[in-house]
Amino acid sequence: MIHPEDNLKKILNPNQKQLLDDERRLARKIKQLSEQQGSASQAFLRPQERETDPDILDYHDSFYKTTKSLLVLFQIMGIMPIMRSTAGSNKPRTTFHWTSKAHIWAYVIYGLETVLVVWVAHERIGKFISTTDKRFDEVIYNVIFMSILLPHFLLPVASWRHGSEVAKFKNMWTHYQVQYLRVTGTPMLFPSLYPLTWALCFVSWGLSIVIILSQYYLQRDFPFSHTFAYYHIIAMLNGFCSLWYINCTAFGMTSRELSKHLIETLKSEKPSEKLTEYRHLWVDLSHQMQQLGRAYSNMYGIYCLVIFFTTIIATYGALSEIIDRGGTFKELGLFVIMIYCMTLLFIICNEAHAATKSVGLDFQDVLLNVNLTGVDNDTQREVEMFLVAIAKNPPTMNLDGFANINRELITSNISFMATYLVVLMQFKLTLLRQAARTNFLNSLKNNMTMRRIVE
Repeated sequence: MIHPEDNLKKILNPNQKQLLDDERRLARKIKQLSEQQGSASQAFLRPQERETDPDILDYHDSFYKTTKSLLVLFQIMGIMPIMRSTAGSNKPRTTFHWTSKAHIWAYVIYGLETVLVVWVAHERIGKFISTTDKRFDEVIYNVIFMSILLPHFLLPVASWRHGSEVAKFKNMWTHYQVQYLRVTGTPMLFPSLYPLTWALCFVSWGLSIVIILSQYYLQRDFPFSHTFAYYHIIAMLNGFCSLWYINCTAFGMTSRELSKHLIETLKSEKPSEKLTEYRHLWVDLSHQMQQLGRAYSNMYGIYCLVIFFTTIIATYGALSEIIDRGGTFKELGLFVIMIYCMTLLFIICNEAHAATKSVGLDFQDVLLNVNLTGVDNDTQREVEMFLVAIAKNPPTMNLDGFANINRELITSNISFMATYLVVLMQFKLTLLRQAARTNFLNSLKNNMTMRRIVE
């Protein structure tokens, strides 16, 4: 007799078949446990989370304390106006409100910056319209610096709009550290992140000043007064890169410490019950990584697009300048922009890859290396469930379904950039051939005219 589910599998795609097989296998395991232990199916159910005193959450929130400087910097710059609840308050530890003090300050500082950015944008557009040189290359140079101004105007949509998701991500970290302490018996500490976060705050602004001043000295049409519209934008991009680096580093550190505790637990006798708690702890860590991508999806999505666009234009501008005039300071400035953008993209993608590998693959290796013949049946089943949980909850950094942040994103961006650069360079060579043909025809026409005059 043919089972109905066997007929169903004929019309399913491979992924759906795999999901169906996993569900049937899980159902069989729960049934076996129920027959052996009565209510053993409860072993797969997560216990109800206990309420935690706000003072305890604040006391053990090492991640907030070590990375507070970057959060305060974002508040001062008006980038992410989230606030920390007062001590002892029953409110969520991190909150976001459109009418909070931090957000009112963000409105004010954003309005002042907008006046400056609009003035510089107006100056650049007016200068381009009034100039007589309308060559394609000159258009490209103006587009580069206009594109760098774009993140400022997109800040409310890209960053503020997801403020509640960012607050949720921060609160997940706060609760996770208390849960980690309850399961492992040791607090989660990030001592190396404290000086690193402070250093990145100063590096973000210092690097911004260096890059913009380099453009002032290397680009002949970059007035010093225009530099003030770019400092906070470049510092914002550097700040988001620093934030991503800090979060990914924290995920990697947490995963390594959790795997050490897991290895110690596996050495004890009948560790199945403790393995269940570690499984829930790991699933929460994976969900936090997914929440990071969801909370900053718009900001980092636009971030990557601006980097992609600016890198292509800057690279083309530098190559075009070399073809036309050879080595000049102008193309050196464009190379600075290109290297800066590609460095930011590499840091974001590489750190996301390292965090995903540490939380996912490296943790999975620990479980796969367990000698199942040397442990009891309950531990064997829990190890299997742990591996299924890792497979079903991959710790990926996904920008809300738009793209996965990993090393593959670097290679795909480079391939796209190479494609567009080839098209732009073909266009450039076409313009050069047309100009050469025009000059040749004009020269020939002038020679013919002069010969007629002589004759």
